Amino acid sequence: MEARQGAVRRTDTFESLPKWRRRQVRDLLVNTLLYLIIVAGGIVFLIPFTWMVSTSLKTLPELQRIPQPLLPEVVRWDNYWVAWTSLPFTRWFFNTAFITIVSIIGTLLSCSLAAYGFAYTRFRGRNVLFLVLLSSMMLPYHVRLIPTFLIFNHLGWINTFLPLTVPAFFGTAFYIFLLRQFFLTLPKELDDAARIDGCNSLNIYWRIILPLSKPALAAVTAFTFIDSWNDFLGPLIYLRQDSRLTLSLGLRMFLDFQEGTGELHLMMAASVATLIPILLVFFFAQKHFVEGVTFTGLKG
Repeated sequence: MEARQGAVRRTDTFESLPKWRRRQVRDLLVNTLLYLIIVAGGIVFLIPFTWMVSTSLKTLPELQRIPQPLLPEVVRWDNYWVAWTSLPFTRWFFNTAFITIVSIIGTLLSCSLAAYGFAYTRFRGRNVLFLVLLSSMMLPYHVRLIPTFLIFNHLGWINTFLPLTVPAFFGTAFYIFLLRQFFLTLPKELDDAARIDGCNSLNIYWRIILPLSKPALAAVTAFTFIDSWNDFLGPLIYLRQDSRLTLSLGLRMFLDFQEGTGELHLMMAASVATLIPILLVFFFAQKHFVEGVTFTGLKG
């Protein structure tokens, strides 16, 4: 009876609050619930990465123990050196860095130029051409794999970095769409004022549009970096020599090299080492990355 009366009093107290106050309380409860869900999801996603880092610092006897300790009893940083020097990972690192840097440069130049044309240049059939460009996103990479391989084989580009870098200079539909959406948010008066001052289209693109598009360009750079750095299928199809492999293929070779030895800690050490550049790029470019995704209309 007392509990029921207490519940009635609490209800009366909440209902007696002003509407704006009740709205604040509801928003606070909803935001608290959302933050708890996000934190729980973040912890769930961090568990595999935490296990990988912990395993990379353990010794072989600790891995063979049942149950395994959650944290290493003796931290073995030399596992990273042993794993990195067991195969030519340094060479593969520079190969991957070269492919990634060239792909980023080609993607930024080609996609920004195409997006500027779709956003600021009026010509007949522009919307139809842009629709055709967007429709190409529906074609999976695997559908185009065999024709593309035959073209590159005819050009003699197999076992070179050209098939992995040259296509970036011809644009990517998704990045063109992303940059075009951002360019459309820029004031049209800037373009008109620049043309009155005598600037041509290339000067406007280089001196006005690109400096104002740093968030979108940072988002494209982050996306391109992750795609190129983690690309496995492309190097697997086009590269032959061991000296030309990338880190993704090198990890697979390292797995075959360690098969049967049970040295899982070395495999995890090599995997963590290859993830470090991606983590650094994400943390340092996180602000621009979020701004670019938000301002280009990809939110929600």
